[in-house]
Amino acid sequence: MSKAEIAISRFEEGALCSQSVFTAFSEELGLDRETASKIATPFGGGMSLMGEVCGAVTGALMAIGLKHGNQSNWRAEDSQKEKTYAVSASFVQEFRKRNGSIKCRDLLGLDISTPEGRQAAREGNLYLKLCPNFVRDAAEILEESC
Repeated sequence: MSKAEIAISRFEEGALCSQSVFTAFSEELGLDRETASKIATPFGGGMSLMGEVCGAVTGALMAIGLKHGNQSNWRAEDSQKEKTYAVSASFVQEFRKRNGSIKCRDLLGLDISTPEGRQAAREGNLYLKLCPNFVRDAAEILEESC
């Protein structure tokens, strides 16, 4: 089963976009699914229902950090940090190319930071119609680039 299929399966089980993508990669990177799911929780709904950066994107960025990130070395010349930034930027560029944006409100076409926006998204079934594609894209890009 591909990471994209795992991520979609987890989304269909009820996980958030951020949890679905991050947990599809976390275990092979040394972080158990339960802990990864907890870490990814506040990133759902475009950063805690603010409609900002899509949870699928933040889940992927967390996985990139887990794989490539530096370990508390904040020196500007740190090549590991620079590599992590480069891989992250490449991921974001490809996600944006496929979907037009990385922002949840742009991807859904409404502002879910408001109760009215969340209600409209539910009534239009947008989370089930659109979000699986973003989860799949994020996992596929991550699988291809990392």
